[in-house]
Amino acid sequence: MGVALTKDSIDLGIVVTDSEAALGFYRDLLGLEHVADTPFPGGGTMHRLMCGTTLVKLVSLDKDLAANPPGGPTGGSGLRYFTLSISNLEEVVEACKAAGVKVVWDQREIRPGVKIAMVEDPDGNWVEFLRITATD
Repeated sequence: MGVALTKDSIDLGIVVTDSEAALGFYRDLLGLEHVADTPFPGGGTMHRLMCGTTLVKLVSLDKDLAANPPGGPTGGSGLRYFTLSISNLEEVVEACKAAGVKVVWDQREIRPGVKIAMVEDPDGNWVEFLRITATD
């Protein structure tokens, strides 16, 4: 038995240390659509952003938390990065650079017709950008 999905995507919760910095990155720089802010159980705020049909939930708690270990996929276990499939890789990477976002992996072709880049959000989470182009 597997899950009987009712949506073609997942909802992703990211606990952040600075709401304004996180919103500046995800909403203002990357252009995810801000749809609502809701109270978070136990004290805090959930900022709800849409990325296609995926809901990205930026959660800011009313208490201090342990820091996320740095280093992306090789820095620790657990969810370490997620991927956005985009058509404007060069433009997004240049905008990230201009905004002072740490570019962990600049644009590179990982196989014919597939380019990636990886950046770090304000809390040290890695975001991969993936562009697939048609090959002959």
